[in-house]
Amino acid sequence: MPDSDERRAQRRILLIVAGAFFMENLDSTILATALPAVAVSLQANPLHLSLALTAYLLGLALFIPLSGWVADRLGARRVFRGAVLVFLLGSLLCGIAQNSWQLILARGLQGIGGAMMVPVGRLVVLRRLPKHDMVAAMAWITLPALVAPVIAPLLGGVIATYTSWRWIFFINLPIGLAGLLIASRHIPHDEGLTLRPLDLKGWMLLGIGLASLLFALELMGKGLIDPRVDAALATIGIATLTLYVLHAVRAPHPILQLSLLKVATFRAAVLGGSLFRISAGATTLLLPLMLQAGFGYSAAASGAMTFMGAVGAMAMRTRAAALVRRFGFKQVLVIDAVISAGLLAVGALLTADTPRAVLMTLFTAVGLSRSIMYTCVNTMGYSDIDEQRMSQATSFAGTAQQLALTAGIALAAQVLQWSTTLNGHPALQASDFPAAYLLMGAVCLLSTLVYLRLQPDAGHSVSGHRLKTP
Repeated sequence: MPDSDERRAQRRILLIVAGAFFMENLDSTILATALPAVAVSLQANPLHLSLALTAYLLGLALFIPLSGWVADRLGARRVFRGAVLVFLLGSLLCGIAQNSWQLILARGLQGIGGAMMVPVGRLVVLRRLPKHDMVAAMAWITLPALVAPVIAPLLGGVIATYTSWRWIFFINLPIGLAGLLIASRHIPHDEGLTLRPLDLKGWMLLGIGLASLLFALELMGKGLIDPRVDAALATIGIATLTLYVLHAVRAPHPILQLSLLKVATFRAAVLGGSLFRISAGATTLLLPLMLQAGFGYSAAASGAMTFMGAVGAMAMRTRAAALVRRFGFKQVLVIDAVISAGLLAVGALLTADTPRAVLMTLFTAVGLSRSIMYTCVNTMGYSDIDEQRMSQATSFAGTAQQLALTAGIALAAQVLQWSTTLNGHPALQASDFPAAYLLMGAVCLLSTLVYLRLQPDAGHSVSGHRLKTP
């Protein structure tokens, strides 16, 4: 009976964290679809309202690196619950905003809550579940990261068209409040693990660097600001992050420990996973644009097509553990990266005449492969991290993930911009997309060079895969 009770408690914790991940991933993408409706309602310029998107990024950039230190200082349970409350408060304020600046500031508050909620939620799972259950657990809590960006355009369009854009934010309230009640009952109380001092200088350098670089990437190729200003932002970001690296190698308690990269499995998960996420982030922009601007699909038809990726991801959630147990992380990651790169290359061959059944099959396969990759890198990366550094590892990984996803979107937008300019198109056409898909396939394929350096039994403590002895 105790084992059964423990299992039920673990499932509830997974449900809580998965719900938090879903809210954060949904809200990071859903507003873009509804911006025109929001602009009309608030009597604001849609281009100015794009600051609501960058305000969210600013909250993430500043506070994801801080999440590990705060969790160690105050306890993961307390910080997770507080982060959900901040996110819900930001959602409420977004929903009742009466002008653009109120919405922008509320989105920044949402970003702060999301920055703490996701890495600390992952930390709760890592500390609570035994290692042999970790692959299956990560398959569940990474599912929202796959599903939410896929359904966000469709859901945002439906809400903005048939109700009020304010419900984009109000729908978070019942989900978050239910999660808070369950978290209060089932996540065990934990005290802070360390009293290490806050690396204020490192946090400032990292925050300025990440915010500048994320903004530069977000604005790249969109024509919203002078390209020279965008280049200056990118330069400031890279220079400041370089200063952080120089600071971190000397500081006794850096806000993000670069020494974590000495752990082979964590290094492979961060570097290889970032290359994969660049290609994945790009497709969140490329797919709906190709279907709508290139092939002439309606927003609803496009959303229904891309939702097949979520179907594929959900179908794979129970299979990943068996795969890595049999073949090991290294073999699964290498093969899956090659398959994912091939699927992206196939995207360059699609036309408006491609049968919908072929498109649906392709998008389902993309969802399957992406689910495997996310589950593996999000699990293997923590397999050899000790308890004392687990919070730092979740902060580090969360920062790298956000940067890679944003870089992928920016790179895809820039390639599309170059293509329209070179081809002399006044607007996007189907012929502008093949180059972007081929480039993303090449980036994805590069991740295999990282995974091939792994030991054959890398991460065996969580995969259960053991090499056969003669």
